Formats: sequence, structure tokens, C-alpha cells
Amino acid sequence: MIDQIKRDILFVLNELLDILKAREDKDVYQIKELSNHIIHNASVFQDEDSVSIAVLVYALSKIMERNDTQLNYARLSSMISSCIASLKNSDDERFRKSVKDIFNFIRTLDQKLRLYIYEVINQSQIKKGCKLCEHGVSVARASQVMGISRWELMHYLGKTTLVDQFSDPVNASVRLKFARGLFS
Repeated sequence: MIDQIKRDILFVLNELLDILKAREDKDVYQIKELSNHIIHNASVFQDEDSVSIAVLVYALSKIMERNDTQLNYARLSSMISSCIASLKNSDDERFRKSVKDIFNFIRTLDQKLRLYIYEVINQSQIKKGCKLCEHGVSVARASQVMGISRWELMHYLGKTTLVDQFSDPVNASVRLKFARGLFS
């Protein structure tokens, strides 16, 4: 794993651990911000580790937002500590296994929540794919990195105002003049 990615993931996981220990009302907002922080690495390096941590952190924020009582904070903190220890020891395989264990832990919180948790994780992947597109990554590459279909990502992007934020309307005569200038 690249050192910069490792440092950022360690930063995010340590911050997440601190947030989980403090348990304040603003936790959900802070956790979402951590997810946005790590997605920047995913857009630059397009690595699976940053993507999985971004999705994991965002999914946790959504679960905490909707059903905080089902979450075993002590066990989750222990699992995150295991991820941190694996990263510090440069044991990438154990780190990835620990991340998978956290995803499995989230999925098994409650029988009634199982379908909901799956949907949260899926929506998290789509939302983080949209964030990758905001950073300039193509829809095809973002969907590949996030492990979702292009259609899912394009459907979500179509509902956002992302394109409107970056495109300044250019009238047809200016575009035509520019195109003629290219070919003359």
C-alpha cells in the first residue's frame, strides 16, 4: 500500500475511533466528513482500500443516523483498532480482512436490519462513486472502482445537480467559432 494512502486511512480510522468513544450529537456529520476526506485518495490513486474505507465510514454514518441503538460501539471500536494495528504493522492482508469483518458485523446487526444494511452499503457505494466523479474520475472508472454498475451510478448522477455546478453555458456561435478555429 502506498504510504500516503496508509497515512490517510490511519488518520481517518483514528478519528473515527475518537468519534465513537466521545459519542456526541454531531458524530454523524463528523463521520460523513471523514468519508469525504478519504474519497479524495480514492479519486487520486483509485485504490480499493480507500474506497472500502470511504464506503464503510459512510455506511456507519447512515446506520448511526437512523438506528443508533443497534450498534455495539465497544465491538466496533475493537474491530477498528484491529484495522489500525494491522496498518501500523504493514500487514495489508490482515487489514483487508479486518475491513471485511466490519462489513460483516454491520450486516448482521439485526435480522430486520439486514436488508436495510445491504441497501445502505449499496447506496454508499453509489454516493461515493458520485464523489469520485466530482473529483474528475470518469463514470466508467468510478463504477469499476466502486464495484457498481454504470447504470446505477448514471441514474444517481442524473438526479444530482453535479453537472450544473461545473458547466458554464456557452452559446452555439461561440462553440462553432472555436470548432472552426481548431480545423483551420
